[in-house]
Amino acid sequence: MNYQPRGFSLLPEVIKNLLIINGLFFLGTVVLGDSLGINLYDSLALYMPGSVNFQPFQLVTHMFMHGNFGHILFNMFALWMFGYALENVWGGKRFLIYYMITGLGAAALHLGINYFEAIQLQNELLANGFTMDQLIELRSTPLEEGMRYKGILGDYVLKYQIPTVGASGAVFGILLAFGMMFPNTRIYLYFAFPIKAKYFVIGYGLLELFNGIANDPSSNVAHFAHLGGMLFGFLLIRYWKSKGYWNY
Repeated sequence: MNYQPRGFSLLPEVIKNLLIINGLFFLGTVVLGDSLGINLYDSLALYMPGSVNFQPFQLVTHMFMHGNFGHILFNMFALWMFGYALENVWGGKRFLIYYMITGLGAAALHLGINYFEAIQLQNELLANGFTMDQLIELRSTPLEEGMRYKGILGDYVLKYQIPTVGASGAVFGILLAFGMMFPNTRIYLYFAFPIKAKYFVIGYGLLELFNGIANDPSSNVAHFAHLGGMLFGFLLIRYWKSKGYWNY
């Protein structure tokens, strides 16, 4: 299958609708939280399986939730900046498939890393005299109370009580695809310093890997979710190439 541009648009249909949906989710979160005291993060953000707040549909809904205005502004600008060229070349259907798979893949890797870390903490707590029943009960500790715990116990509780939000995983998948399709296109860092897209993607990926391994406890950035979006994007592109769906 050859990909041919279907007419060029600076705001193609899927990206336009993704911008609108993300905007509505953010507006609803702010309005309902301020006026009615309804916290949409409790139900729509992504919690660890094992948390009392976890629901399977959060694997999708968390992609449309954002923590603050700066968070959604950065993600939506990046989605448009790197995504509109892809949608113009691929068409809306393939672009949406890619966006959703990379977003889900980002969530899967993020949860997998968190689960591995939670098991390590769990084993340390069991070795220190806690019972499994006690640990299961601790998972339902409210976030405000859980933040009072220190050390291993605090880390364990917060694994299950701090949710993940944002479209960043899918956006990083979009960034990877842009770098693979338009490797020599110049991106201007801070609107001043030119760098080829392929080097920008490699550098950003290595930075996320470094930050993920460093695992700074004060950071609220899901670095492995970003890497998951890039990894699943790469695997999907490789699959499309093997099936002859990629001739770019």
